Amino acid sequence: MSLILVAVISLGAIGLISAVILYVASKKFAVYEDPRIGQVAQVLPQANCGGCGFPGCSGFAAACVKAGSLEGKMCPVGGQPTMDKVASILGLEAVASEPKVAVVRCNGTCANRPKLTQYDGVRSCVVANSTFGGETGCTFGCLGCGDCVSACQFDAIHMNPETGLPEVDESKCTACGACSKACPRNIIEIRPKGKNNRRVYVQCVNKDKGAVARKACAAACIGCGKCVKVCPFEAITLENNLAYIDPAKCKSCRKCEMECPQHAIIAVNFPPRKPKAETPAAEKTTVEKPAANPTHTEAVKKETVTPAAGTPKQTEA
Repeated sequence: MSLILVAVISLGAIGLISAVILYVASKKFAVYEDPRIGQVAQVLPQANCGGCGFPGCSGFAAACVKAGSLEGKMCPVGGQPTMDKVASILGLEAVASEPKVAVVRCNGTCANRPKLTQYDGVRSCVVANSTFGGETGCTFGCLGCGDCVSACQFDAIHMNPETGLPEVDESKCTACGACSKACPRNIIEIRPKGKNNRRVYVQCVNKDKGAVARKACAAACIGCGKCVKVCPFEAITLENNLAYIDPAKCKSCRKCEMECPQHAIIAVNFPPRKPKAETPAAEKTTVEKPAANPTHTEAVKKETVTPAAGTPKQTEA
């Protein structure tokens, strides 16, 4: 009986001492969390896509609260309405940011880029990119395995079976950047949607020299530099045989699109160009010849007057 009592007292004492130690530790090492972090996290879409640049929505909420300013911070999924709610909770001003969208910078369709080999392996762009150059002569273009489709949480990108290229649904795309990160060849770029949802960009990432690039793909940029020369806003740069249009400088004049001999520059959501008026066939015009020398004319075209019948002839005196 005494042994049982000693055991109970010992266990009770151990439990009491442990509880005191845990209480002291919780007070001494307590981490204070601003209650506004939870409030901000509640208005976020909880997609945890990482498009904001932070590890999930909770990380973005903590960053917004601690920063004291919302400048440079944007939830791509929730957009401006969500940022307005965050601003109202924190008592800050939500700086309006330009909406963005994912664009596929490759036009290597089956017609433009014929296949030379056949890939028979794991259907993954990462695996295919690490094992061989691709089924075509272009080692920069889309591999067509659909890693970007699997990475998208919003069903905003699909593979077109006819072209073999991914296509972005602008109405669903949140510009989270998941597809861009999943692409091992960096052909998907997050770009501003542009004014009236119109934008101009180079739909090619091939850095080979002109002859090699054109042989691999009929729509490849050949680095001729004509677009650079014709741009009045210095929005186009040419580096490593590849042209790039800076969306911040581009004014959508579309002069580069018309100048590109490869049609590698794409203008999205613009109205169709008006057809040029056909120049009518040159009409034959009658050119009036200058009057000849009057003296010469009178000599050549001298009129002969024939006397009328019955008129008496004049006799010489």
